[in-house]
Amino acid sequence: DVPDTVDGISLATQPDPGDIRFENVRFDYAGGTEDCALDGVDLHIRPGTTVAILGATGSGKSTLVHLIPRFYDATSGVVRVGGVDVRELDKNSLRRNVGIALQSPQLFSGSVMENLRYGRPNATDDEVVAAAKTARADGFVTDMTNGYQSIIEQGGANLSGGQRQRLSIARTLVTDPAILILDDSTSAVDLETEAQIQEALASYADRTVVIVAQRISTALGADEIVVLDNGSVCA
Repeated sequence: DVPDTVDGISLATQPDPGDIRFENVRFDYAGGTEDCALDGVDLHIRPGTTVAILGATGSGKSTLVHLIPRFYDATSGVVRVGGVDVRELDKNSLRRNVGIALQSPQLFSGSVMENLRYGRPNATDDEVVAAAKTARADGFVTDMTNGYQSIIEQGGANLSGGQRQRLSIARTLVTDPAILILDDSTSAVDLETEAQIQEALASYADRTVVIVAQRISTALGADEIVVLDNGSVCA
């Protein structure tokens, strides 16, 4: 329901599309100013860096990153991407440049290849396979009866939680975003595979990567760790 901006600015035209700033940001799902999910957040995520957001359940981690692609508008304060207030950006341009993989991904009935190309239908086979390898999904996909043409049931019912998450990460990588958000998207993946994914993501050093996590192991390779508590940055 977030309205688009008339004659909005294209994020792709900005010199640093991966630059993210939160300036005294407050957010309340009820639209008021009490019991805010976020309360006075000031944070600068520099382009090309990997930043991990840690905090307990309910601390505001997911709310924070969901303001980046403008799933919601801040109750007060400003969120800037590429140096521009997100409310002044063309919404489609913003979301084309922000890829997000969620803890509970939605997969669709169809082939693995169709699912991975969902956000970028013209991606080549090589680009899709490269993304799957980075997400450590290529191994189990090639072991399936028809490989990348194997059929996924609605919601990914014929896959494990960890497999669904790895495909979700791969699908996000295929879109080639300037900003990559991993919202607790490896919670169902074993620690060894998670470490391999984090290592492989090092090849995306020119992208801004924001990792939301509850376990510290997920954040160890980050350039910076931000800790949220009750909607505020505490470390």
